[in-house]
Amino acid sequence: MPIAAVTGLAAEARIAERIGWRAVAAGGDAERTRRAMAPLVADGVRALVSFGICGALDPALNPGALILPQVVIAEDGRRHRIDVALRSVLAAALGRARVVALAGDILGAVRAADTPSRKAALNRQSGAVAVDLESHLVADAAAAAGLPFAVLRAVADPAERALPPAALIGLDAAGRPALGRILLSLARHPGQLPALVRLAGDTRRALATLRRAGDALRPDAS
Repeated sequence: MPIAAVTGLAAEARIAERIGWRAVAAGGDAERTRRAMAPLVADGVRALVSFGICGALDPALNPGALILPQVVIAEDGRRHRIDVALRSVLAAALGRARVVALAGDILGAVRAADTPSRKAALNRQSGAVAVDLESHLVADAAAAAGLPFAVLRAVADPAERALPPAALIGLDAAGRPALGRILLSLARHPGQLPALVRLAGDTRRALATLRRAGDALRPDAS
C-alpha cells in the first residue's frame, strides 16, 4: 500500500495524489481529520505524511518556503520525532531536484495562528518555525498505529501578517473554501479585501512550492 497524505485543502490532496500517494482532505477540522485517517490505517498504508501549507512563526520565513521538519510539537508541549528513514528518503528526492527544504520544527495547533502576536507567542513557547492544524494529529495517529510519519509543508502566511476574518471561516468537509460564507464576510467587512487578496497570492506561492516538491517526489522523477 502507498504512503498516505493528510491535508486540510482539497488542492493539497490533489498535489499529493499526483505523487502517487493516497490523500485525504479534512478541511482543517480535528475530528474529521482523525476520522479520515482511520480507514487509511485500516487499509494498511505504509506511512503517513502531513502535507500542505502552513503559517510562519519565524519572521525569517517568506511565503513559499518549504519545511521538512524533524520534530512536531503539540500545543500541550508533547514532541513527536519524525521518522528518520522516511524523512531521509523525502530529503534525498528533494535534493536531487534541487528543491530546498528547511529543517525547523513545526507546531500542530488546535486553532489558527491568526495574529502576529499569537504567532510570536507560539514561536517563543515552542521554538517551532511554522504552524499548521494537522501535523500533531498525524503524529498521534501514526504513533497509535506504529507507522512512520513525516511532515512536508510550504509557508503561506508570514509571521508578521494577520489573517483576515474571511480566511478564518474555514473549509467544507471536502477541503474546499466555504465560498458563500466568505462572500458574506466580505460583504459585511469589505475593508478586509486587500488582506484577503494578499493571502490568496501567498497561498498560490505555497501551493506552487508544493507542486515542485511533488514533482520531485514522483517515482518517475529523474
